[in-house]
Amino acid sequence: MTADYCLTFGLLLIVFAIPAGVSAYSEMRPPRMAAVTIVLGACLVILAVTLSPTGYSYSDIPQAVARVMARFLP
Repeated sequence: MTADYCLTFGLLLIVFAIPAGVSAYSEMRPPRMAAVTIVLGACLVILAVTLSPTGYSYSDIPQAVARVMARFLP
């Protein structure tokens, strides 16, 4: 289950970093924080792939996210 958490939170960080990067770029600021967040999210995704005994395919990602959401939502 730890790999599912890493995958979900890594993808969530990447999704949240994209608008921050676009916002920084449109305001002519360097998107440093967005870049750091994307790198951190990518590291979490890579960690999840290495922790999972079978790895992840594209069809496994929604199931992993659903398992993590089911754990947090009542």
